[in-house]
Amino acid sequence: MDRMTDQPDFTALRRLRLADLRPIIRAGTYQGHTAGLAAGHLQNNLAILPLAYADDFQQFCALNSKPCPLVGQSQPGDPSIPSLGVDMDLRYDAPGYNIYRDGRLTETVADIAGIWTDDLVAFALGCSFTFENALIEAGHPVWHIANNTTVPMFLSNIETQPVGPFGGGMVVSMRAIPDAQIDEVTRICAQFPQAHGAPVHVGDPVAIGITDVTAPQWGDPAPVELGQTPVFWACGVTPQAAILRAKLPLCISHEPGKMLIADISDRAPIDIPTA
Repeated sequence: MDRMTDQPDFTALRRLRLADLRPIIRAGTYQGHTAGLAAGHLQNNLAILPLAYADDFQQFCALNSKPCPLVGQSQPGDPSIPSLGVDMDLRYDAPGYNIYRDGRLTETVADIAGIWTDDLVAFALGCSFTFENALIEAGHPVWHIANNTTVPMFLSNIETQPVGPFGGGMVVSMRAIPDAQIDEVTRICAQFPQAHGAPVHVGDPVAIGITDVTAPQWGDPAPVELGQTPVFWACGVTPQAAILRAKLPLCISHEPGKMLIADISDRAPIDIPTA
Protein backbone atom coordinates (compact mmCIF):
# COMPACT_ATOMS: atom_id res chain seq x y z
CA MET A 1 0.00 0.00 0.00
CA ASP A 2 1.38 3.37 -0.99
CA ARG A 3 1.18 6.13 1.56
CA MET A 4 2.23 9.74 1.77
CA THR A 5 5.95 10.28 1.23
CA ASP A 6 6.53 13.97 1.97
CA GLN A 7 8.95 13.93 4.86
CA PRO A 8 8.51 16.40 7.72
CA ASP A 9 11.48 18.15 9.30
CA PHE A 10 13.41 15.73 11.49
CA THR A 11 14.35 18.40 14.04
CA ALA A 12 10.67 19.24 14.49
CA LEU A 13 9.80 15.56 14.90
CA ARG A 14 12.33 15.22 17.73
CA ARG A 15 10.31 17.72 19.74
CA LEU A 16 7.04 15.78 19.43
CA ARG A 17 5.47 13.62 22.10
CA LEU A 18 4.84 10.01 21.06
CA ALA A 19 1.08 10.66 21.04
CA ASP A 20 1.67 13.24 18.29
CA LEU A 21 4.43 11.33 16.49
CA ARG A 22 2.68 7.97 16.09
CA PRO A 23 -0.16 9.25 13.86
CA ILE A 24 2.44 10.82 11.56
CA ILE A 25 4.25 7.49 11.21
CA ARG A 26 1.00 5.52 10.91
CA ALA A 27 -0.20 7.75 8.07
CA GLY A 28 3.10 7.27 6.23
CA THR A 29 3.92 10.95 6.38
CA TYR A 30 7.31 10.08 7.91
CA GLN A 31 9.24 7.04 6.65
CA GLY A 32 12.72 7.82 7.99
CA HIS A 33 14.81 6.45 10.84
CA THR A 34 13.59 6.76 14.44
CA ALA A 35 16.91 7.40 16.22
CA GLY A 36 16.40 10.34 18.57
CA LEU A 37 12.61 10.36 18.29
CA ALA A 38 10.16 10.01 21.23
CA ALA A 39 12.93 10.22 23.82
CA GLY A 40 12.14 8.19 26.92
CA HIS A 41 10.15 5.52 25.07
CA LEU A 42 11.32 1.99 24.36
CA GLN A 43 12.19 1.44 20.69
CA ASN A 44 11.83 -2.02 19.18
CA ASN A 45 13.05 -4.17 16.33
CA LEU A 46 10.36 -6.33 14.74
CA ALA A 47 10.37 -9.91 13.51
CA ILE A 48 7.06 -11.29 12.22
CA LEU A 49 6.89 -14.88 11.05
CA PRO A 50 4.48 -17.80 10.60
CA LEU A 51 3.23 -19.59 13.71
CA ALA A 52 4.99 -22.82 12.71
CA TYR A 53 8.38 -21.17 13.39
CA ALA A 54 7.41 -19.12 16.46
CA ASP A 55 8.54 -21.57 19.16
CA ASP A 56 11.99 -22.03 17.63
CA PHE A 57 12.39 -18.29 17.20
CA GLN A 58 11.33 -17.58 20.79
CA GLN A 59 13.95 -20.08 21.98
CA PHE A 60 16.56 -18.52 19.67
CA CYS A 61 15.88 -15.16 21.33
CA ALA A 62 16.14 -16.72 24.79
CA LEU A 63 19.53 -18.26 24.00
CA ASN A 64 20.78 -15.06 22.35
CA SER A 65 19.28 -12.37 24.55
CA LYS A 66 22.16 -9.94 23.97
CA PRO A 67 21.36 -9.32 20.27
CA CYS A 68 17.73 -10.45 20.62
CA PRO A 69 16.31 -9.01 23.88
CA LEU A 70 12.69 -10.12 23.58
CA VAL A 71 10.44 -7.47 25.12
CA GLY A 72 7.06 -8.49 23.69
CA GLN A 73 5.25 -11.11 21.62
CA SER A 74 1.86 -11.03 19.94
CA GLN A 75 -0.82 -13.67 19.85
CA PRO A 76 -1.16 -15.37 16.45
CA GLY A 77 -2.92 -13.08 14.03
CA ASP A 78 -3.08 -10.15 16.44
CA PRO A 79 -1.38 -7.03 14.99
CA SER A 80 -0.73 -5.60 18.45
CA ILE A 81 1.30 -6.26 21.58
CA PRO A 82 -0.83 -4.77 24.39
CA SER A 83 2.02 -4.86 26.92
CA LEU A 84 3.91 -2.35 24.74
CA GLY A 85 1.06 -0.03 23.79
CA VAL A 86 -2.71 0.22 23.95
CA ASP A 87 -2.96 2.14 20.66
CA MET A 88 -0.46 0.24 18.56
CA ASP A 89 -0.91 -1.39 15.17
CA LEU A 90 2.06 -3.46 14.05
CA ARG A 91 0.88 -3.25 10.44
CA TYR A 92 1.45 0.51 10.24
CA ASP A 93 3.43 1.85 13.21
CA ALA A 94 7.00 1.29 11.99
CA PRO A 95 8.17 3.76 9.32
CA GLY A 96 9.17 0.95 6.96
CA TYR A 97 9.09 -2.84 6.61
CA ASN A 98 11.18 -5.45 4.79
CA ILE A 99 9.46 -8.50 3.30
CA TYR A 100 11.54 -11.68 3.00
CA ARG A 101 10.51 -14.77 1.05
CA ASP A 102 12.58 -17.96 0.96
CA GLY A 103 15.58 -16.16 2.39
CA ARG A 104 15.50 -13.19 -0.01
CA LEU A 105 14.50 -9.60 0.55
CA THR A 106 11.72 -9.21 -2.01
CA GLU A 107 10.31 -5.79 -1.21
CA THR A 108 10.36 -2.85 1.18
CA VAL A 109 6.97 -1.35 1.99
CA ALA A 110 5.42 1.43 4.04
CA ASP A 111 2.90 -0.86 5.75
CA ILE A 112 2.04 -4.57 5.86
CA ALA A 113 -1.76 -4.46 6.03
CA GLY A 114 -2.02 -6.14 2.63
CA ILE A 115 -0.03 -9.24 3.61
CA TRP A 116 -1.06 -9.64 7.25
CA THR A 117 -2.65 -13.03 7.99
CA ASP A 118 -4.07 -14.86 11.00
CA ASP A 119 -1.03 -17.16 10.96
CA LEU A 120 1.55 -14.48 11.83
CA VAL A 121 3.26 -13.96 15.19
CA ALA A 122 5.13 -10.75 15.94
CA PHE A 123 8.19 -10.46 18.18
CA ALA A 124 9.40 -7.10 19.52
CA LEU A 125 13.10 -6.90 20.39
CA GLY A 126 14.76 -4.05 22.26
CA CYS A 127 16.84 -1.54 20.29
CA SER A 128 20.04 0.38 20.98
CA PHE A 129 18.28 3.64 20.13
CA THR A 130 17.00 3.41 23.71
CA PHE A 131 20.42 3.66 25.36
CA GLU A 132 21.41 6.40 22.94
CA ASN A 133 18.91 8.71 24.61
CA ALA A 134 20.60 7.98 27.94
CA LEU A 135 24.02 8.74 26.43
CA ILE A 136 22.82 12.07 25.07
CA GLU A 137 21.29 12.96 28.45
CA ALA A 138 24.66 12.21 30.07
CA GLY A 139 26.49 14.54 27.68
CA HIS A 140 27.78 11.98 25.17
CA PRO A 141 26.77 13.08 21.66
CA VAL A 142 25.75 10.36 19.20
CA TRP A 143 27.13 11.15 15.75
CA HIS A 144 24.45 9.54 13.58
CA ILE A 145 21.63 11.25 15.51
CA ALA A 146 23.35 14.65 15.33
CA ASN A 147 23.85 14.14 11.59
CA ASN A 148 20.43 12.60 10.81
CA THR A 149 21.79 9.29 9.51
CA THR A 150 21.27 5.64 10.45
CA VAL A 151 23.77 3.89 12.72
CA PRO A 152 26.25 1.66 10.80
CA MET A 153 25.64 -2.07 11.22
CA PHE A 154 27.86 -5.02 10.30
CA LEU A 155 27.65 -8.81 10.21
CA SER A 156 30.34 -10.04 12.61
CA ASN A 157 32.02 -13.40 13.12
CA ILE A 158 30.55 -13.67 16.63
CA GLU A 159 28.34 -16.76 16.34
CA THR A 160 24.85 -16.98 17.82
CA GLN A 161 23.58 -20.16 19.47
CA PRO A 162 21.44 -21.93 16.86
CA VAL A 163 17.90 -23.20 17.38
CA GLY A 164 16.06 -25.07 14.65
CA PRO A 165 16.56 -23.17 11.39
CA PHE A 166 17.85 -20.03 13.13
CA GLY A 167 21.54 -19.26 13.66
CA GLY A 168 24.56 -17.56 12.11
CA GLY A 169 26.64 -14.52 12.94
CA MET A 170 25.68 -11.65 15.24
CA VAL A 171 24.99 -8.29 13.65
CA VAL A 172 26.65 -5.42 15.53
CA SER A 173 26.17 -1.65 15.45
CA MET A 174 29.14 0.71 15.71
CA ARG A 175 29.61 4.07 17.41
CA ALA A 176 32.91 5.94 17.62
CA ILE A 177 33.52 6.83 21.28
CA PRO A 178 36.23 9.19 22.61
CA ASP A 179 38.87 7.05 24.30
CA ALA A 180 38.46 8.78 27.67
CA GLN A 181 34.69 8.14 27.67
CA ILE A 182 34.56 4.43 26.89
CA ASP A 183 34.28 3.27 30.51
CA GLU A 184 31.44 5.68 31.30
CA VAL A 185 29.59 4.88 28.08
CA THR A 186 29.88 1.16 28.87
CA ARG A 187 28.53 1.75 32.38
CA ILE A 188 25.54 3.71 31.10
CA CYS A 189 24.66 1.17 28.41
CA ALA A 190 24.92 -1.75 30.84
CA GLN A 191 21.88 -0.31 32.62
CA PHE A 192 19.73 -1.18 29.58
CA PRO A 193 19.75 -4.97 29.06
CA GLN A 194 16.42 -4.58 27.21
CA ALA A 195 18.36 -2.50 24.66
CA HIS A 196 21.43 -4.76 24.15
CA GLY A 197 23.27 -3.46 27.23
CA ALA A 198 27.04 -3.04 27.31
CA PRO A 199 29.18 -3.35 24.15
CA VAL A 200 30.24 -6.77 22.89
CA HIS A 201 33.56 -5.52 21.48
CA VAL A 202 35.82 -2.49 21.83
CA GLY A 203 38.61 -1.70 19.39
CA ASP A 204 40.00 -3.61 16.41
CA PRO A 205 37.09 -4.36 14.02
CA VAL A 206 39.08 -7.10 12.26
CA ALA A 207 38.98 -9.16 15.46
CA ILE A 208 35.24 -9.63 14.95
CA GLY A 209 35.39 -10.09 11.19
CA ILE A 210 34.84 -6.49 10.04
CA THR A 211 37.43 -5.49 7.48
CA ASP A 212 36.14 -2.01 6.60
CA VAL A 213 34.24 0.16 9.10
CA THR A 214 33.47 2.64 6.32
CA ALA A 215 31.31 0.08 4.47
CA PRO A 216 28.46 -1.15 6.70
CA GLN A 217 26.04 -3.77 5.39
CA TRP A 218 23.15 -1.81 6.89
CA GLY A 219 22.79 1.86 7.81
CA ASP A 220 25.16 4.67 6.88
CA PRO A 221 28.94 5.12 7.29
CA ALA A 222 30.10 7.07 10.34
CA PRO A 223 33.60 8.48 10.94
CA VAL A 224 36.08 7.30 13.56
CA GLU A 225 38.13 10.38 14.39
CA LEU A 226 41.56 10.70 15.97
CA GLY A 227 41.24 10.02 19.70
CA GLN A 228 38.16 7.82 19.20
CA THR A 229 37.74 4.06 19.29
CA PRO A 230 35.16 2.03 17.33
CA VAL A 231 32.83 0.39 19.84
CA PHE A 232 30.40 -2.36 18.85
CA TRP A 233 27.07 -3.35 20.37
CA ALA A 234 24.89 -6.39 19.69
CA CYS A 235 22.23 -5.33 17.19
CA GLY A 236 18.59 -6.24 16.65
CA VAL A 237 19.21 -6.80 12.95
CA THR A 238 20.70 -10.14 14.09
CA PRO A 239 17.34 -11.93 13.87
CA GLN A 240 16.87 -10.59 10.33
CA ALA A 241 20.19 -12.18 9.37
CA ALA A 242 19.14 -15.42 11.10
CA ILE A 243 15.81 -15.41 9.28
CA LEU A 244 17.52 -14.86 5.93
CA ARG A 245 19.75 -17.82 6.68
CA ALA A 246 16.71 -19.94 7.67
CA LYS A 247 15.02 -19.27 4.29
CA LEU A 248 11.52 -19.09 5.74
CA PRO A 249 8.70 -18.93 3.18
CA LEU A 250 7.69 -15.54 4.62
CA CYS A 251 9.07 -13.16 7.22
CA ILE A 252 8.51 -9.48 7.88
CA SER A 253 10.84 -7.14 9.76
CA HIS A 254 11.17 -3.44 10.31
CA GLU A 255 13.41 -1.70 7.81
CA PRO A 256 16.77 -1.28 9.64
CA GLY A 257 16.84 1.95 11.61
CA LYS A 258 13.05 2.40 11.38
CA MET A 259 11.77 1.10 14.70
CA LEU A 260 8.46 0.43 16.38
CA ILE A 261 8.19 2.89 19.28
CA ALA A 262 6.37 1.59 22.36
CA ASP A 263 4.25 3.45 24.86
CA ILE A 264 6.31 2.19 27.78
CA SER A 265 9.36 3.85 29.25
CA ASP A 266 12.80 2.86 28.05
CA ARG A 267 13.65 2.41 31.72
CA ALA A 268 10.74 0.06 32.44
CA PRO A 269 11.84 -3.25 33.96
CA ILE A 270 11.30 -6.06 31.43
CA ASP A 271 11.77 -9.77 32.07
CA ILE A 272 13.91 -10.87 29.11
CA PRO A 273 13.68 -14.65 28.68
CA THR A 274 16.97 -16.53 28.85
CA ALA A 275 17.60 -20.22 28.41
